[in-house]
Amino acid sequence: MEDLIVQKYGGTSVGTVEKIKRVARRIVETKNAGNKVVVVVSAMGKTTDELVDLALAINPNPPSREMDVLLATGEQVSISLLAMAIQTIGHDVVSLTGAQCGIQTSDVHKRARISGIDTARIERELADEKIVIVAGFQGVDENRDITTLGRGGSDTSAVAIAAALEAKCCEIYTDVDGVYNADPRVVPTATKMDEVSYQEVLEMASLGAGVLHPRSVELAEKFKMPLIVRSSYNNNEGTIIKEDVKMEKVLVRGIALDENIAKISIFEVPDQPGIAFKLFSMLASANIHVDMIVQNVNRTAVNDISFTVDADELQEAVEVSQKFAFEVEAQKVAFDKGVAKLSVVGTGIVANAEIASKFFESLFELGINIQTISTSEIKISCLIDKERAKEAMIHIHKKFDM
Repeated sequence: MEDLIVQKYGGTSVGTVEKIKRVARRIVETKNAGNKVVVVVSAMGKTTDELVDLALAINPNPPSREMDVLLATGEQVSISLLAMAIQTIGHDVVSLTGAQCGIQTSDVHKRARISGIDTARIERELADEKIVIVAGFQGVDENRDITTLGRGGSDTSAVAIAAALEAKCCEIYTDVDGVYNADPRVVPTATKMDEVSYQEVLEMASLGAGVLHPRSVELAEKFKMPLIVRSSYNNNEGTIIKEDVKMEKVLVRGIALDENIAKISIFEVPDQPGIAFKLFSMLASANIHVDMIVQNVNRTAVNDISFTVDADELQEAVEVSQKFAFEVEAQKVAFDKGVAKLSVVGTGIVANAEIASKFFESLFELGINIQTISTSEIKISCLIDKERAKEAMIHIHKKFDM
């Protein structure tokens, strides 16, 4: 639909009654400009965290299925209140849950993936000139059980709906003006980028930049859906994320920091063919995403293996690792939550030795030890002490004159 715009508003954008009213006015302005509008909304403010705390107070290890039933209510509060706000302005509107708008997912609770979208209901409501408000972060599996998409799920919902409806673009509204070359809340001198490629922002998102979730960027790139990251508090242009971006002379386009990670180490693992496969296939079967991996040099037929996971998945990852250690007769499993991943991102960055040298020099100047290094064509990442991570980010931003 060439006249359709999909908008997504995060929890901070709808955190209070006044904010909800402001978002309602912006949506109506978009509609009055001659567009069809579908809006995807997150839960208000800290609602999801509060629901998690409530569940843990009842059951320290709540069942995943029941957690999805509980957490999905957060977005339902947001969509109903936003729909009411739009109605008071005098526009036809309908709020839909993930199930009602046809979002079908896998049956993995808390980390489900979208398998398809039946857009018939949304298209019918749009044909009646209604604004459609959709609950992000959720869907239903083949058994009609409620599922949630995990961290950043509302971004993924918005892009998937935009792609399914062949929208003109997908606008992501947040509490910052766009995509910055570093987190402006940490680095006051960070600057906003007018445009950035899918691959660059995907690396930044996967490395900890909090503006977009990696899965949403992957979907946008797959379907060539233009993304526009804008502030819900002003009318600034924001940042356009697309396939073809006119490159600047500077190689380093952004710095990302991920503090929501943990390191797991398994000591004295037998040095045998298939051992690493066994460990990481067990983690994959539990739907646990593994990032940085290090295996030390062989000593007396054993190795130590370390890897990082999302902090949210630490408990489950440790349980899988302990089971693996028992089965292969490794010595022990340890974990560390006091780490962070600091990265520099830019097309062709790994081919320029000067970039790596300056990056490592910056950490040396601060006396920060590097625990792990990981590289790709467009990023260099280091695992460092979390307590020094923000200090390092500010220093490196200045070092690269960004």
